[in-house]
Amino acid sequence: MNLILIGATISVVVGLIGTRLYAALARRRGWGQFVRVDGPTSHLSKRGTPQMGGIAIIATTLMAYLGAHLATWSVPTVSGLLVLLLMLGAGFIGFLDDFSKIRKEQSEGLTSRQKLAGQIGIAVVFALLATRFPRDGLTPASFRISVVRDTAVDFAVLGTVIGLVLFIAWATLMIAAASNAVNLTDGLDGQATGASVMVFIALSLIGAWQSLKSCSIAVVAGCYEVRDPLDLALVATCIAGACIGFLWWNAPPAKLFMGDTGSLALGAALAGIAIMSRTELLMIVLGGLFVFETAAVIIQVSVFKATKRRNGGVGKRVFRMTPIHHHFELLGWSQVTVAIRFWIIAAVCVSAGLAIFYGEWVLAAG
Repeated sequence: MNLILIGATISVVVGLIGTRLYAALARRRGWGQFVRVDGPTSHLSKRGTPQMGGIAIIATTLMAYLGAHLATWSVPTVSGLLVLLLMLGAGFIGFLDDFSKIRKEQSEGLTSRQKLAGQIGIAVVFALLATRFPRDGLTPASFRISVVRDTAVDFAVLGTVIGLVLFIAWATLMIAAASNAVNLTDGLDGQATGASVMVFIALSLIGAWQSLKSCSIAVVAGCYEVRDPLDLALVATCIAGACIGFLWWNAPPAKLFMGDTGSLALGAALAGIAIMSRTELLMIVLGGLFVFETAAVIIQVSVFKATKRRNGGVGKRVFRMTPIHHHFELLGWSQVTVAIRFWIIAAVCVSAGLAIFYGEWVLAAG
């Protein structure tokens, strides 16, 4: 486990120092935040705050991952590199969106269709590569839908080609959904960053446990058939450490925002690790806060459109504003109060996810 400890140390230290340096650079370059005019008025003071801080998160993650492997003289795995590739690709889509906002000097960057097209392209490449590189009969990803391990639901039973197409569609849905969910959650100082720290620490613990109980060590009841669990744990640890370093400067009042560069990258990495570690549906529980934010937006839009058609063009709203953290702000909660209470929701969800994961192992091993 020295690999994980080294990765954690490097990511936190580099994250703390590197994020501060990046924030200073972004301020000098004028890479400031543009605030939506229809949002809470308390957010107007954030205008001009340096953004695209996701660059610091991604760079820190890469340095910590490579540094840990160099320090232990170990070879990076295909699974770890594919998740990092996915994170980089999604982060690049977010960077294009953030940079477009800076260039246009407004809060709108790429269109939703442009962002979705980019996410789909990156996800398809990831899914195709994840079904290659077999080792000991295991590829980085499986055609089976997983909860805490692979289930009996197997896309491959419909044939190799159809199974591959269905898996790509499934992986693309997961990656796009997770990316956009984290993006929706990233609306208050420290909120998405703090929640991401908890989720990625949980994924690191899951990967470490899967490594200890791997079927490659001993084929016993409850063992895990995951190709590179320890390296996936390292990736999750490095991302968590990078987010901790970033959170120091992103805590209220934020000195730097991650922007879509960070939120899309974090969401994609979350989905990528879930796919590789065979915890796809468990991701819904672990990332419960992200699901809550997304569900609120879906409800708001659906009800508004449905009532608009029935009421002669006048739609009704369930919430005062979405994403839902703005609803609570408009009710009079301070930004810090909303963020901390949402962190509590995230912590409860992560705890529930870990309990489900460990409880399943107890039953399987017993």
